[in-house]
Parts: sequence; C-alpha cells; structure tokens
Amino acid sequence: MKRYSEVVLNGHPDKFCDLVADRLIREIYKTDAGAYAQIEVSVWSDVIFLTGGVVTNSKTGFSVAAVIHHVGYEIGYTAENYIDVSRYKIIDNICWITGNPLRWTNYSNDQCIVVGYAGYNILTRYLPPEHFLCWHFREALVASIEEGILKGQGPDGKILVIMKEENGEWILDTLLVTMQQKESASFLHFTDLVQQVLYTAYIAAQIKDPRWCSAWADVKLLINPNGPLLNGGSDGDNGQTGRKLVMDYYGPRIPIGGGAIYGKDLCHIDRLGATMARKFALDVVLSGAKEALVKVCFAPGMNEPLSIDISADKRPLMNAEEFFLFDNMKSWVNVEDVNYNVRELGTFYNDSFSKQLLPF
Repeated sequence: MKRYSEVVLNGHPDKFCDLVADRLIREIYKTDAGAYAQIEVSVWSDVIFLTGGVVTNSKTGFSVAAVIHHVGYEIGYTAENYIDVSRYKIIDNICWITGNPLRWTNYSNDQCIVVGYAGYNILTRYLPPEHFLCWHFREALVASIEEGILKGQGPDGKILVIMKEENGEWILDTLLVTMQQKESASFLHFTDLVQQVLYTAYIAAQIKDPRWCSAWADVKLLINPNGPLLNGGSDGDNGQTGRKLVMDYYGPRIPIGGGAIYGKDLCHIDRLGATMARKFALDVVLSGAKEALVKVCFAPGMNEPLSIDISADKRPLMNAEEFFLFDNMKSWVNVEDVNYNVRELGTFYNDSFSKQLLPF
C-alpha cells in the first residue's frame, strides 16, 4: 500500500511563524509560569504581524523584536539570505494584559476535537513510518544547514516522501526535496550536497531499522526539479501560524483535530488535549496494542470531556474518563520544560513540550 508524507524546513514562512509564536510562549513563561497565551503570527514580504492575547500576573519585560530576530538568526534569516530578519517591519497587535491568568487557564477555555495516535514501535517513534522518515530527513537537512556541508544554504524547503508498505517491509519509492540555496552556489554542487545529506540519513535509518529495505539506488530522487530556488521564505510566499497541522501531527494518513499547538500556553485545550491524547494512545500501545487512535471532544467551561472514542485491539489500562478530566490533564503540565532550541519545536516527532510523554 502506498503511503505519503510531507514536512517543511524551519525557513518555510509558515514554520517560521510557528517558531516565533512558540518562542514567545517560552519568554512569557519566564515572566509567569501560569500564563495564558494565544498568539498568531503571519508574515509576507518584509512585514510580520502578531495578534492574539497574553495574560500574566506581572508585565513581561522582553522585547518582541529581539525574540523575532533571535529565531530568524538561528534558522538562517541573515543578511546573506534573501530574508534578513532584522529588516522586518513588526506590527504587534497582541493584547498584553496584566492580570490573573487563571480566568483562562484553570479550565477548558474553548471547544475542540483532539486526536491522538500511536502505532508501529519505538523505531518510528510510534508514528506512521512515512511520517517518521520525512521528519528524519528534515532533521538531517536542518542540522546540515546549521553546521554541516549545507551550512548557510536554505533555510526554506519542503520534503515529500512516497513509500510502499508491503508484508512488514518499507520500500522508499520517491523522495522529493525543494530547498532554497544561496545565489552564489552552483546548482549542481548544491544538489549534490543535498543528495549526500539525504543518502547518509537514509543509510542511518536502514542500519537502525531493517524494515527500510529498498536500495538507495532504486529511490527516485528529485531535488529542486524546477531549478534553483533563491527567493525563499516570506519573499516568495506568505506564512501563518498553524497552517501545517497535518505535518505537525501524524501526516495525512491519520486524521487530526482542528486546533494548532503553536503559540498557545500549555493549558490551552487545543494543545493540552492533543498532547494528552497522544500520551493515552502511547500508553495503550506500550501495554500491548498494535496501534491506538484516540478522539476526544471538549467543551468550554467543562472539566469532563463531551465524548471519548478509543480504537485499539487492546483495552486501555487507564480509565479514560478520569484521565481526560481537565484538572487531571493539567497536573501533567511542566512549564520548566520550555528551554529548547528551535529544532526541538513542534511535532510529536520531536516536540519539547510533549517529549516528557515519549518513552525515549
């Protein structure tokens, strides 16, 4: 059966907005560990817009511009790039309120549907293998852009994987990478370097997990089939927080809820519910199920969920009704786990906020 997945690199304008939103969350928590926040970021050309609301017991003392610049420099939006983060015009329309955040964080403050999935095994981080492999390639490219043979290239880009799953074996059929390069770089040399990074990453995956059985020579590899990509980031596309939900969760094979996690405090029901649904699904699989799909509906102002649906070939050991009480879920929140770098943000593949819930 064919499987598909796609992810983006940190310099993609949507992902840049995600990273900025969550870095602001980290800085807000330094002011108030019980803060409420719901931040949206969008970007186009050399303008970046921020909206939403933040409530802390005392005034935040950090510079929003400094946070944006820091994230941009980390991912490669420098003066040598088409996007120089220091040149952004920043329009901050966030409603910064000094008050008691418990008004918003002490209960489910919105309605939502969340979906948690776990399957396969630890070698895929309990994700669908096509989505795991996509993120595996992404991490290799991001690391190389930062300190490897691709240093200074990118940082915008996309990765698409097409594979077949047959009789317990995984056959990588097609790997497509569209990635920004420096204008001064030779296109052929650039694509050769990208190929080297991808090859090394794939061989590492094969060594760790023999289910990846296809030879690299048999993989259809496409790198920038449209030619050189120079004007990446918001110079070539607009961006907005939360537009990569499928990529941030489990890929297109597994259904997802409607809420994004970036830019929201850890008690926001979209983020908290999604993280805890993932934890519950993981616990079901770790107790012996082949896979688990957990769907939960929440209502504003209610401690208990409206509905819980669990699909698995083994009964959960935990009581789902008690587990998904808002008060019980909130007890798992660890605000101290916010000192991460930008490569650890976002997906259940490698999200710092949910990392404590994963068995590795």
